[in-house]
Amino acid sequence: MTTAASTTRSPARQAATAPVLLVGAILLLALNMRGPLVAVSPVAGAIQEDLGIDAATVGLLTSLPVLCFGLATPAAALLLRWLGLRRGVLLALGVLVAGTLVRSTGDLPEAIAGTLLIGAAITVGNVAVPVVIGRDLAGHAGAVLGMYTAALNLGSMLTLSLTAPIAGATNWRVALAAWSLMVLVAAVVWWWAMRAAADGDASGPRPPVPADRTAWWRRPVVWGLTLAFAGQAFAYYGVTAWLPLLLRDELGMSTAAAGVSASVFQIAALVGAFGVPVLLRLAADPRIAVLVVGLAWLALPLGLLLAPGAWPVWSAVGGAAQGGGLTVIFALVVLTARDLDENRRMSALVQGGGYTVAATGPLVVGAVHEATGGWTAPLLVVLAAVLVLLVAGLASARTRDVATV
Repeated sequence: MTTAASTTRSPARQAATAPVLLVGAILLLALNMRGPLVAVSPVAGAIQEDLGIDAATVGLLTSLPVLCFGLATPAAALLLRWLGLRRGVLLALGVLVAGTLVRSTGDLPEAIAGTLLIGAAITVGNVAVPVVIGRDLAGHAGAVLGMYTAALNLGSMLTLSLTAPIAGATNWRVALAAWSLMVLVAAVVWWWAMRAAADGDASGPRPPVPADRTAWWRRPVVWGLTLAFAGQAFAYYGVTAWLPLLLRDELGMSTAAAGVSASVFQIAALVGAFGVPVLLRLAADPRIAVLVVGLAWLALPLGLLLAPGAWPVWSAVGGAAQGGGLTVIFALVVLTARDLDENRRMSALVQGGGYTVAATGPLVVGAVHEATGGWTAPLLVVLAAVLVLLVAGLASARTRDVATV
């Protein structure tokens, strides 16, 4: 009797545990999807001195992965289709460990090779996470996407905060390599969670797909979301790269103080990441969430142009908006995709196109600053990118295909 009862309870217990475990795996994965990129920044000086390279070359160790996010996305989507989500992400995590270790050994060629491996590996995760959420956690897509976005920023903050102290106790190579341990933890939990998810389909029954449906790449919402993400990502990377220098030039801050001040922009993203899912659930129309995000984003360039002395307010509002912008676009991808295959394809196109544009953000903003000698024109460039996000996002969110979060 006891054996029979425990046997009947076990599947129910497993079904209840699997979604929680899967959410945990997604969050651990997210912690490792931005940290390796920003880990270079706190030890850039030590890397430059040790490898005998200039600052522009050190910058490649941060910008190359973003370019990979764009150019390698089609290959990442094909890999996931071929291997499946579970094995594809596990392979990517293995490559991420290898890239982290290779980057920490040898000279510049090894650093570049490791950086490219890191970029390719994270690209797979970028594509996979929205697909997993749409397949296995569709009923809680908004909330999970919010937690995912928050974890991306938390991973960046942890890496920025702890890399320098680790390097101070050891050296920059050990400090960068040490983050591979967290990747291994994420791989174990991912393997466990996806194994549990495979035992029972948490996505529920799916409606039949019409044979004559419009090809996915001909749907206006796909291209609208691609444009919206391009505007979001361009503005984010442009601001992230140049906000410390802007604050130093405009307000006379020291370099160290400007760097710390700019962190407000990153920390505030947690507010948007958790707030947008709530707004999507409460608002009758998803355009309301897009409008709130877009207007909050506009506050950053407009505020810095008109009243730079109030930079903490503009950085906080804009930071919340950039966290919310990522969440709302991913949510719209999940909610407008008509099946798992289309989710993967849409995620690949939206992120591939968006990140390709985003890779030019720091370069374009910096070039405009150098050409004009001030920060008015660069902030207008950021303003234009945010307007692209707002207009394209509103057009995409009005589609009849958008479901309720």
